[in-house]
Amino acid sequence: MATSTQWVAGARPRTLPAAVSPVLAGCGVAVYGDDFVWWKALLCLLVSLSLQIGVNYSNDYSDGVRGTDAVGVRVGPMRLVGSGAAAPEHVKRAAIAAFGVAAGAGLVLALATAWWLVLVGAAALTAAWFYTGGARPYGYRGLGEISVFVFFGLVAVIGTAYVQVERVADGVGWVASGVGLLAVAILVANNLRDLPTDAAAGKQTLAVRLGDPATRLLFTGTHVGAYVCAGVAAVLVDPWLLLAAAALPLSTRSVLRVARGAAGPTLIPVLKETGLTELVYAVAILAGYAIAAWVSDPPL
Repeated sequence: MATSTQWVAGARPRTLPAAVSPVLAGCGVAVYGDDFVWWKALLCLLVSLSLQIGVNYSNDYSDGVRGTDAVGVRVGPMRLVGSGAAAPEHVKRAAIAAFGVAAGAGLVLALATAWWLVLVGAAALTAAWFYTGGARPYGYRGLGEISVFVFFGLVAVIGTAYVQVERVADGVGWVASGVGLLAVAILVANNLRDLPTDAAAGKQTLAVRLGDPATRLLFTGTHVGAYVCAGVAAVLVDPWLLLAAAALPLSTRSVLRVARGAAGPTLIPVLKETGLTELVYAVAILAGYAIAAWVSDPPL
């Protein structure tokens, strides 16, 4: 019987900035348009966090029952099924419960905004389960990074903004792409850490397909790309969005660690730093939007 501490570890808290960051960035868009709706923002946060936790438990369950986590000496967060701490069925139920919370909150947002958002939510839930679940999980074929970019970048940021502003705001795609690239960086670092054991288990992540050197270059590229996106957004929307550069020192530190050959357990701090990088980037984007709104229409 897993302890509460083990269940928390199994939820992989270090990945949660990837759920919080897009909501913050999307709320920045709403603040800039003077359309911020606090209860919709909270529901978006609940959807994103529940979806991320559901994905983490789903991955734990699916990898565990496949035996992927039993191959080699694995590093990283607690695996509930792989370690034998929790029964597979219990972890599966936890994943379904988290997905249920996300679906419920998303349904409220859809009913309050536009019915077709139900289809977007259904696509997100399907992608979450089949990342490592089902007969042919796409995460085992090197497609996980694309899914993360789409759902924890484009969909999460644009969706958070849309349910409040009720239109696709100018430049929001570039902001969403920047956030999405840093979310991808978290997954790239995770898969680089697990590359040897994933390869031995037959899990063909993008890191396994590319190999170690190219994966390290990809990690650097996601960081560089994020700041390029912020720069384009600053040109299209407002120069204050360049505040995203506040995350650059964190990016630099994690990129240098990876470039210098960090591997296995020494990549765990990189995961933490990359999650923090995305969070600081999103907070800075939110602050940039808020300052830009204040400058253009200061209170009397």
